[in-house]
Amino acid sequence: MAKDSKTKTIVIRLKKGRISCNPNQRACLQGLGLKKRHQEMTLENTPSVRGMIKKVIHLLDIVADN
Repeated sequence: MAKDSKTKTIVIRLKKGRISCNPNQRACLQGLGLKKRHQEMTLENTPSVRGMIKKVIHLLDIVADN
C-alpha cells in the first residue's frame, strides 16, 4: 500500500517523565515511540494511535494536528 501524501498526522510531545506511570501507560508511551521528556513524535492520526494517546494524555502535549 503506497503512502498518500495527504495522510493525516499528529505531533505529540512528552511533557512529563515516565517514572510515575504504571506499566500499561509505559507500554503506551513505548508504542508511541516516546522515551525522554520533551521528545516529539510525528504519527499517523489513526484510531489506534488516538487510543494510546487517550490513555496517557496527562503526560503529553499535542503540538500539531494536521
